[in-house]
Amino acid sequence: MEALAVRLSGLDPYVDGAFRIVAFYDTLMRRRVDLPALVRSSAGLAECVAGLRLHGTGRVIRVAPQGTPAESPAAPASTTAPVTLDDEEIGAVWLERPGPPGPLDDVLLDRLAIAAAAAVERYGPARTTMADPALVELVISEGGDEAARARALRLLGFAAGLPVRVVAVRSELPLDRIGAQICPSRPVKAAPLAGVGVILATAVDAGRFPAGVRAGIGAADTPDRSWREARAALRFTGPREPVVRYADLGALALLDAVPESLCRENADVAAIARIAANDDELRTLEAYCATGSLRRAADLLHLHHSSVARRVDALGRALGVDLTAPAGLTRARLALCVWRLLDG
Repeated sequence: MEALAVRLSGLDPYVDGAFRIVAFYDTLMRRRVDLPALVRSSAGLAECVAGLRLHGTGRVIRVAPQGTPAESPAAPASTTAPVTLDDEEIGAVWLERPGPPGPLDDVLLDRLAIAAAAAVERYGPARTTMADPALVELVISEGGDEAARARALRLLGFAAGLPVRVVAVRSELPLDRIGAQICPSRPVKAAPLAGVGVILATAVDAGRFPAGVRAGIGAADTPDRSWREARAALRFTGPREPVVRYADLGALALLDAVPESLCRENADVAAIARIAANDDELRTLEAYCATGSLRRAADLLHLHHSSVARRVDALGRALGVDLTAPAGLTRARLALCVWRLLDG
């Protein structure tokens, strides 16, 4: 291999430069240098400002070619590369070269990214979010061995004695992005299990979930119970309430235990299912049940309150209840909630 490298370098100056860069970073990795030393060496090699950012901690390192911290405002990056660890993007590296990128800048950043990932893993602990699904499943499984559960939590990076909250998620977004956003400064791990995303975290900020995410948040201190609660809360989510805490459900949580066959046989629930075939009617019913007021429902729907009144009257006839009466509104709210559990 070395003989081939020598022959190639003699034929092509680009190949010669690339091999020299690879050898340069191999030496740094053998010496086990830390992140600041890696960025400082890269800035000297590139003869321009080099930078590194870790997404999990927000740490940024920028070094001038003289080896000192770059004090000037950050210039637009001329070349960038992601830093990946365990198939997760944990950061980025870049060069701030005035003018066009150099011919070997891509090679330099590729090797810097590899070396940075190795340094993060070595000096960590690595702030990755995605975890081994087998370990996550062991943590949340019911009736499991508590010693095995505790060991799995330690392997995932959670300190003994700390409560671990469990979140059940449905989303098209990557789980690592969601986990890092809802728990930016504390340990968080995630894995997909049976079509549902599982997030383990020591703290969860319900207000930081990205748009388009449906999430149920467990309340119990033990991960197995918290997972059961998180799955139940996820069933109660909807377009107007995409994130639900199990602790906020109160008596509504009892509906999760009602057999599906009994729910579908109920006349009110069956009527909601028929109404749901019409999007306008369903949105009107949801808005009215959420507000209990024709005028406030009209504001949500951007319609005149008289139009909403006509729709609500028609919906009441379809349901066979008086929606303007407290008992009728309660029946509609309950039926709508049960229908969401079945088909939402």
